[in-house]
Amino acid sequence: MVSEAPEAPVVVPGHDSASVTSKIRGVVLRRPVHNGWIAGFLVAFCILMLFNFCIAWLFLKGVGIWGVNIPVAWGFAITNFVWWIGIGHAGTFISAILLLLHQDWRTSINRFAEAMTLFAVACAGTFPLLHLGRPWVFYWLIPYPDTMGLWPQWRSALVWDVFAVSTYLLVSLMFWYIGLIPDVATMRDRAEGKPTQLIYGILALGWRGSARHWKRFHMVYLLLAGLATPLVLSVHSVVSLDFAIAIVPGWHSTIFPPYFVAGAIFSGFAMVLTLAIPIRTFYWLQDFITIRHLENSAKVMLATGLMFAPAYITAGSMSWYSDDNFAAYRPLTRHIGGARAVPAREREAADRADRAHARQGLQLIDDSLIKLRLPFRRDRGGQPDVKNKQMPGIEPGVDRGQPQETFHHQTGADEEDERDRDLGHGQTRAGEVFA
Repeated sequence: MVSEAPEAPVVVPGHDSASVTSKIRGVVLRRPVHNGWIAGFLVAFCILMLFNFCIAWLFLKGVGIWGVNIPVAWGFAITNFVWWIGIGHAGTFISAILLLLHQDWRTSINRFAEAMTLFAVACAGTFPLLHLGRPWVFYWLIPYPDTMGLWPQWRSALVWDVFAVSTYLLVSLMFWYIGLIPDVATMRDRAEGKPTQLIYGILALGWRGSARHWKRFHMVYLLLAGLATPLVLSVHSVVSLDFAIAIVPGWHSTIFPPYFVAGAIFSGFAMVLTLAIPIRTFYWLQDFITIRHLENSAKVMLATGLMFAPAYITAGSMSWYSDDNFAAYRPLTRHIGGARAVPAREREAADRADRAHARQGLQLIDDSLIKLRLPFRRDRGGQPDVKNKQMPGIEPGVDRGQPQETFHHQTGADEEDERDRDLGHGQTRAGEVFA
């Protein structure tokens, strides 16, 4: 019988609480700024300036530079919004759900995972505002008692995103800060300079590490974990409804909420590994972020990735076996192509052909009404031509021994009486029900 290999430890043997505290404190308080850190900071700063330039260009030209057009309602903005919200779910999952499941290995990576969540949600919140086209009136999405009595459009997905993102950001911020208080107090007690001690002392909120403090800390931390756990499921479900409520083929599907939640956890843990592997190397934290953390994160990615496979298969099969030709055509074009950019000259020619077909259709309708000798025909605008109304079988200007209909300038009252006769005595004109 083959025995199983022993599980890798959470912390490499040989460390105690004092050595762990000393190592982590040294990374924050004593590690000097070297050339590699400065180079990385300059690269990140240049990317940030490029992002600001792109935002300025967006404000100048409009959201059309993203390709947002009819029928493309969502584009570059919603792609980035979903991606940032998705990678932020890993921090909440590691901190809240794994805490409730008593997974002690989370303690080595939960701090930077929670910080990643905050930055990700902050970045995600900018893209719906940029997508508005007029981001300086973003507060119109918030229900506040203004003098004009305007309220947000509750059927709009943008309003749902505002409430989902703001709630998620608030709960994640409280959860991150509450868990950080004992660590900040440790930095306060071991800081050397007075300004550093003052800053950490304010952030520690008078933490002394007493039994009463720890009791209240665990109680609040557990309550916030219970509050944050439903947000992992609800927030990205709301984000998925941005697509599911649309009538676009391939989007109008009820599988989107669980599909998006699994994808969010999958991409979130992928970002955790992307951050954890360089951090444990650059700051010499291999003793605290061990192979066990990487293996467990990879197992979560494997589980959520296996949820992705049936979701993709289900979405494709539902589209293929549906009665909607457009829904069946979409997964086909995803694999073999079919969509292409139409040049402006071809679009103008297609528009002229559509207008010509519309005029031919209206002419055909007019000819059909004349042949049927209806009391009135429709003009080119599609409205009843009451002024040229004639009785069936009577042609204007032809005497057939019957009284001819004489046209004269009608007053408003006469026109209303004639419309009443056209509609019938037993019918109600539109607008009378609101009179």
